[in-house]
Amino acid sequence: MGTSKIGTIWFVVFVAGLAALPFVNDSRSFLILMTQICIFAVFAMSYDILLGFTGIVSFGHCMFFGIGAYTSGIMLERLGASIGTLLLSALAGVLLSALLSYIVGMLSLRLKSHFYAMLTLAFSGLLLVLAEKWRSLTNGNDGFTFPIPSVMKDRTVLYFTALAVMVAMFLLLRRFTHSPVGRVLLAIRENEQRTESLGYEIVHYKVFATIVAGMAASISGSLYVLTLRFVNTTVFGMDMTLNALLMTIIGGVGTLYGAILGASIIEWAHHGLSELAKFHPIFERWIIFFGLLYIVVVLLFPAGIVGTLRLWWLKRRGRRLERQPEAESNALRKEETG
Repeated sequence: MGTSKIGTIWFVVFVAGLAALPFVNDSRSFLILMTQICIFAVFAMSYDILLGFTGIVSFGHCMFFGIGAYTSGIMLERLGASIGTLLLSALAGVLLSALLSYIVGMLSLRLKSHFYAMLTLAFSGLLLVLAEKWRSLTNGNDGFTFPIPSVMKDRTVLYFTALAVMVAMFLLLRRFTHSPVGRVLLAIRENEQRTESLGYEIVHYKVFATIVAGMAASISGSLYVLTLRFVNTTVFGMDMTLNALLMTIIGGVGTLYGAILGASIIEWAHHGLSELAKFHPIFERWIIFFGLLYIVVVLLFPAGIVGTLRLWWLKRRGRRLERQPEAESNALRKEETG
């Protein structure tokens, strides 16, 4: 059985287990945590499209997350809390993120990769300042609360919505990475000069990848503010991008499965450390423990958890295939001598 089929089976089992969780534990805090995991899994998968499948490093990926968050918050506050407004706000956030990612990509992706990283950082900083100063729209650092559709006030419904979006985004992004465009992106990641020499316009492919990643990040931002019913400038903070980067690396770049696993580990660790902080103040410095977690994972799983396990499986399968012809030849010799 191939690794893709095994991965699909495990993913189906994983999703079925997640769908059954509310019937096992329906506590409010648990459902909020699991909802956050689904949301940040989408965000991490969007970053994996850049880092894992195209080889692009972004320091400002949070700007797309923030655009989705603010667009949904503002439209729900101004236009009313209805499902129609929610869907319209999510669509508006996706379109704005696609436009911004196109502009940023065309400005910087013709240059070396670190220029793109710096420019995305500058754009995210610009949006952060804009959100702070445009108080009539965003209320600055204080942020604002907004109503959400009544059906979304049920934490179980919100959890299943986040889970459905996570599964849908995984399937769409997986289809994208297995498409001819995705194969070209992988070729760009491995050897950009050779891919260009084969006649591909690599800038166009890179820009397309940033647009897809930006749109996915915007959707996660729209879902994120639904869980809080509040939005402020923290959605444009560097911490958001670092979280996505950490989730992707810990889980395994270029896998999508790893983004989901990384989001689960980071969110559970954050929740666990927050609970431990009630007993000892040292756990309030949770970033130190995240750093230790990152060091341990990099040492034990240099290609990320999913990436390292995949390499281990491929090596084991390769050894098994090497032994099979040898066993067959030994059996033939025994028959001939017998």
